[in-house]
Amino acid sequence: MDNFDTPGSSRDAALLPDTGEPGFGVYVHWPFCAAKCPYCDFNSHVRHQPVDQERFASAFLKEMAAVRAMSGPKTVTSIFLGGGTPSLMKPETVSAILDGIARHWHVPAGIEITMEANPSSVEADRFRGYRAAGVNRVSLGVQALDDRDLKFLGRLHDVADALKAIRLARDIFPRMSFDLIYARPDQTVEQWERELKQAISYAVDHLSLYQLTIEEGTPFYGLHKAGKLIVPDGEQSAVLYEATQEITAREGMPAYEVSNHARPGAESRHNLTYWRYGDYAGIGPGAHGRLTRGPEKIATATERKPEAWLDMVERDGHGILDEERLGYEEQSDELLLMGLRLREGVDLARWQQLSGRDLDPKREEFLLEHKFIERIGNSRLRCTPSGMLILDSVVADLAC
Repeated sequence: MDNFDTPGSSRDAALLPDTGEPGFGVYVHWPFCAAKCPYCDFNSHVRHQPVDQERFASAFLKEMAAVRAMSGPKTVTSIFLGGGTPSLMKPETVSAILDGIARHWHVPAGIEITMEANPSSVEADRFRGYRAAGVNRVSLGVQALDDRDLKFLGRLHDVADALKAIRLARDIFPRMSFDLIYARPDQTVEQWERELKQAISYAVDHLSLYQLTIEEGTPFYGLHKAGKLIVPDGEQSAVLYEATQEITAREGMPAYEVSNHARPGAESRHNLTYWRYGDYAGIGPGAHGRLTRGPEKIATATERKPEAWLDMVERDGHGILDEERLGYEEQSDELLLMGLRLREGVDLARWQQLSGRDLDPKREEFLLEHKFIERIGNSRLRCTPSGMLILDSVVADLAC
C-alpha cells in the first residue's frame, strides 16, 4: 500500500495549492460527544463509560481496507476527522487513523488534514499531540461569543474557554477555523454585527457561519413546535444573512460558499471536494461516501449506531449498510445541488456531460432576468447573492 511521501516531516510540509479540481477526500467519523446539543441532529452519541478507543481504531482500519477495495488506488487531497467530537480521541488514536489512511491510499506531503474540536475539550498537550500526528488544521465549534447564548445552545464552554481555545489553536496549528451560529432567538442585527466583528478579529483565515435551524427529532424542535422557542422569521433571517455577507466581505473574508468564509487561498479543501462533487471515502459510524466506479458513482452509508457498527465491522470487515448506484441524471442533480452553493459556481460542461442535455433555456432566462443566477463567461453558472437566499428553489428550477 502507499504511504506518506516522506513519513514524519511530510506532515509539516507547506500546504499544497488548490488546483480547482474536485479531488479525493477521506472522511472519518468519531461519533462520541461529551454532551448532546439541543439543536444537533448529527450522528453523535454520549457515553458515560470510557470508549474503547483501541477497538474503534482497529475497526476504522478494517473498514478502510474494505473501502480501499471499492475505490481502487487514489491520491488523497484532504482528510477530515469529524463528529461527534474528534478531540475526545487520544493523539495515539488519531495517529493510528492517519497512518492507516496512508497505508491504503497515497497521501502526498502538504495536504489539508482537519480535525473538529470543541473548546470544552481543549488541552494543550492533546492539541500538540494531534499536531505531531499530522493534523494541520483545526475547526473549533465555538458557536457563540455570548455566555447566555452558549448556555441556551447547550454548550459546555463559556466565552473565556472559547477564546483560550482559539489562541491555543492559533499557536499550534498552521490553519484554524471556528463555527458560529446566528439567527438565535431575540438576536438583533446590531448584536450579530458586533459579535461577528469580534469573531473576525480572532479568526486566522476561515469562519463557518450558520443560521440556527430547527431540525426534527431534536429538543429544539419540540420547543419550537410548542411555541416555546421563537427564531427569526424569513425576512429577519434574510437581513441577518445579508449583513453577514457585507461585513465578512468588507473584512477580507468573503463567502466562498453559502455559510463559509475565508481569506483568499484559505478555503477548506475538504469541503470543496464535496461542493465540487469529487469522490470521498466515508469511514466510521454513520459516515457517507461517494466513489466513482466506471460510469456510476456509488453512494455509501454505514450503520449509524456506534456499537452496532463496531460489531458489524468486526464480523463483516465493514459497516456499510447501503451502496446506491447513482446514474448520470442523479449525478448531474447532485452536482448542481452542491456546486451552486459555491461562489465559483458549476462547471456547465461537466453538468451537460452528466445530464446529457442543456439547461432549459426558458427556466435559465427567467432566473437570469430576475438576477438569481449569472453566467461566468461561457463555462460556468453561479447563484447571485439574491439567488443564494432561495438556493433550493433555484436548484429545483434548473434541475427540471
